Amino acid sequence: MTDAAPDAPRPAGEPQAPPPATGSWLRDHSELGVSVLLLALGGLVLTDALTMSVEVAQRGPVGPRTVPVVVGAALVLVAVLLAVDVLRGGRGEAEGGEDVDLGEPADWRTVLLLSGVFLAAAVLIGPVGFPVAGALLFWGSAYALGSRHHGRDPLIAAGLSLATYFLFDNLLGVPLPGGPLMGVL
Repeated sequence: MTDAAPDAPRPAGEPQAPPPATGSWLRDHSELGVSVLLLALGGLVLTDALTMSVEVAQRGPVGPRTVPVVVGAALVLVAVLLAVDVLRGGRGEAEGGEDVDLGEPADWRTVLLLSGVFLAAAVLIGPVGFPVAGALLFWGSAYALGSRHHGRDPLIAAGLSLATYFLFDNLLGVPLPGGPLMGVL
């Protein structure tokens, strides 16, 4: 077995060693940013849950604070565990399953179309009701993401919106605005 010089090129089939890590300490520990974000979010959820007024809604030992307190505590715990892992040298693996060409520019047309559709649905849900605003949201999202079936897409969007409306309004008891269709539906 012979040792090749460190600067000698390797054969095509042999894997190359990663380049030596360069950069600042923060760049090498960038996952700490996610930990800080999770810690802040957990603190916000816990603060909000512990300061909410529950006298009217409390019925038994499990009240409206229970789930937010559990979620907030879990967020804080995950943030601390992630920070400890990163400080001990743990690193997240690069995603290899994505078929994304990072050299291509972002598709701003799609982003702007989706943003416009979401904003329009949010503005229209009060005046025209959920069935109409939801159909616009579903159809507009499908169009923004590339579907061009002009006969089929609006029908599927309307059916999906009506099914969602009936599921939430009638079966789950979550009232959604019906708009002008309230008397018809």
